[in-house]
Amino acid sequence: MKNIAILASGSGSNAEEIVKYFKDSQKGKVVLIASNKKDAFVLQRAEKLKIPHFTFTKSELDSGKLVTKLQEAKVDWVVLAGFLLKIPANLIQAFPDSIVNIHPALLPKYGGKGMYGMHVHQAVREAGDTVSGITIHLVNEQYDEGKIIFQAAVPISAEDSPEDIAAKVHSLEYKYFPNVIESLL
Repeated sequence: MKNIAILASGSGSNAEEIVKYFKDSQKGKVVLIASNKKDAFVLQRAEKLKIPHFTFTKSELDSGKLVTKLQEAKVDWVVLAGFLLKIPANLIQAFPDSIVNIHPALLPKYGGKGMYGMHVHQAVREAGDTVSGITIHLVNEQYDEGKIIFQAAVPISAEDSPEDIAAKVHSLEYKYFPNVIESLL
């Protein structure tokens, strides 16, 4: 049984889907949820789901204090679910090939610093792309450049707004992210 920690910066809808997926799993369980934002809705979701949770600062992330907390919780895998800060070397070294992220586009397109959430969907719309999707990848020291584990695509039309694209991409996230995490365990 592998212990999973989820790092999230926002509402936590993917985090909630992951917690529910692993509730009765024999392969893994979510042992904590942590956020770099004190007002992130993911913390309310964690409370409702009865998952231990806490917040941390960027300096705690960079200094290694977060690594210590994860190790104390006997975490095996770190899942980034809408986590917006760059992962520092100390965390990557503490969890080699055991940090996974989901990106709301088909990498390598629309990746890198500042490319998250609606920024990605707006860029896809402005480019006139006819397809978008998700990329699940291992995390390295560069934004969105780790080894790609899985991609899924969804068609988009010229009439789709960035919000429409977001809804289509979210449905892929909920469908595939927990399954891919389980396959990695």
